[in-house]
Amino acid sequence: MLTAHMTRSAILLTLFSVMGTGLVALTHALTKDRIAEAERAALLRSLHQIISEEQYDNDLFNDYIEVNEPEMLGSKEPVSIYRARQQGEPLAALITSAAPDGYGGAIKLLVGIYYNGTLAGVRIIAHSETPGLGDAIEAKRSPWILQFSGLSLQTPSKEQWKVRRDGGVFDQFTGATITPRAVVKAISKTLIYYQQNREVIFQQATQAKHPVESDHEPD
Repeated sequence: MLTAHMTRSAILLTLFSVMGTGLVALTHALTKDRIAEAERAALLRSLHQIISEEQYDNDLFNDYIEVNEPEMLGSKEPVSIYRARQQGEPLAALITSAAPDGYGGAIKLLVGIYYNGTLAGVRIIAHSETPGLGDAIEAKRSPWILQFSGLSLQTPSKEQWKVRRDGGVFDQFTGATITPRAVVKAISKTLIYYQQNREVIFQQATQAKHPVESDHEPD
């Protein structure tokens, strides 16, 4: 009797497990397109904070490459580089580099660089810095990140791409030096990487499929 009861319980548990797995799979199938579209819209909003839609005429979201450059771009994972063009000519590259040495961990950046090497702008994509201190790197928290627009490796000089405490020209935050130091260093290294690889960045064939896209071909 006990054995029969245990058998029935095992069967019921198996059925519930199968049903649960099926529901998860069904939910994923029904929502993955919406999730992909939401991620696409969020990424485009970030890109457009740096390069406006009026400045380029190509498919910015899908004109991209991925590179592995952990030393210069701060990430062990492939880094996406989006290419903005106007009438087929290179306009700007938007590089999703990272500052691996933030106070709370890696800080993900979006660094926009015009073809001539001048910064179009920088935005913070994700971070785990201390609220009220390190989160001043966010544009919605303070204008600090906006100061990089229009700068380059020549203005200021490479040697001055540091926070003031380290002999550079960029302000650190009161009570928080590690975070701005990490961001300034990451931007500087991204600029150097761009300078060394500009032609390759714009000439390399685009990736076959965007990582934010869903698994099926677009309609």
